Amino acid sequence: MKIYISADIEGVAGVVSQQQVTPGNAEYERARRLMTAEVNAAIEGALEAGATEILVNDSHGPMVNLLPDELHPAAELILGRPKPIGMFAGLEPDAAGVMCVGFHTSARQYGILAHTTNSFAFGRVRVNGLELGEAGNYGAYAGEIGVPVILLSGDDRFAAEMAPLFPDAEQVVVKQALGQRAARSVAPSVARGRIREAATRAVRRAGTIPPFRVPPQADGAPYRLEIEMNSPALADLASLIPVAERSDPVTISLPADSMAAVLGWINTLSAMSATLR
Repeated sequence: MKIYISADIEGVAGVVSQQQVTPGNAEYERARRLMTAEVNAAIEGALEAGATEILVNDSHGPMVNLLPDELHPAAELILGRPKPIGMFAGLEPDAAGVMCVGFHTSARQYGILAHTTNSFAFGRVRVNGLELGEAGNYGAYAGEIGVPVILLSGDDRFAAEMAPLFPDAEQVVVKQALGQRAARSVAPSVARGRIREAATRAVRRAGTIPPFRVPPQADGAPYRLEIEMNSPALADLASLIPVAERSDPVTISLPADSMAAVLGWINTLSAMSATLR
């Protein structure tokens, strides 16, 4: 049984500040160890439930956060960027389920360090009118290829945001958001125990959890991506794409024939935005 794990850092127990998620300081070095330990807990739980192959994808920022020499040896690890499908790189249709460990809420929502893919560039992101964050967008890609999201971990606001999209997935709350950069967190050891137990339950239930799919548009077209950029200048830049349409000073939309294409547009616009930093 193949299990796929996508690992982010903002939703890890004990992580609350920008300093902790940004390379180049002691707080980040501590946070990346906490991140690696939570991923290991998910791996241990999956193995206990009978997983035979586990692939982990580092999905935060530079995507070289997880510590290979501290990762559980039963798993293989994808590091680095850019890479196809970004946060779900390497996911194949034969996976039994996806676990999203250490994730966070979407941009302009309550929750610890909330954002969607690029905090500098993106406000709200909608696919076929449905507002989605990172877990929603990538979970919809997984659903399109027939793979369910079976576990999500992060803060209480993230759990509430994900419940309507993934009602059958195991939810692990490791901290309660008190603001955008403040939380009441359980001890890291407690968080790891919860993740390990939930991972075991999730793998055992994987065959009963349906994949998440974005409802089609009213006209039958596959997908339409709409993004509220964080400034008119960023929308100016996005509008240079020939198929882009602009509906107001900050909102652009793009057609897509698959969720892979939706993610491709999101990651392309994210990369383009660096020219305006």
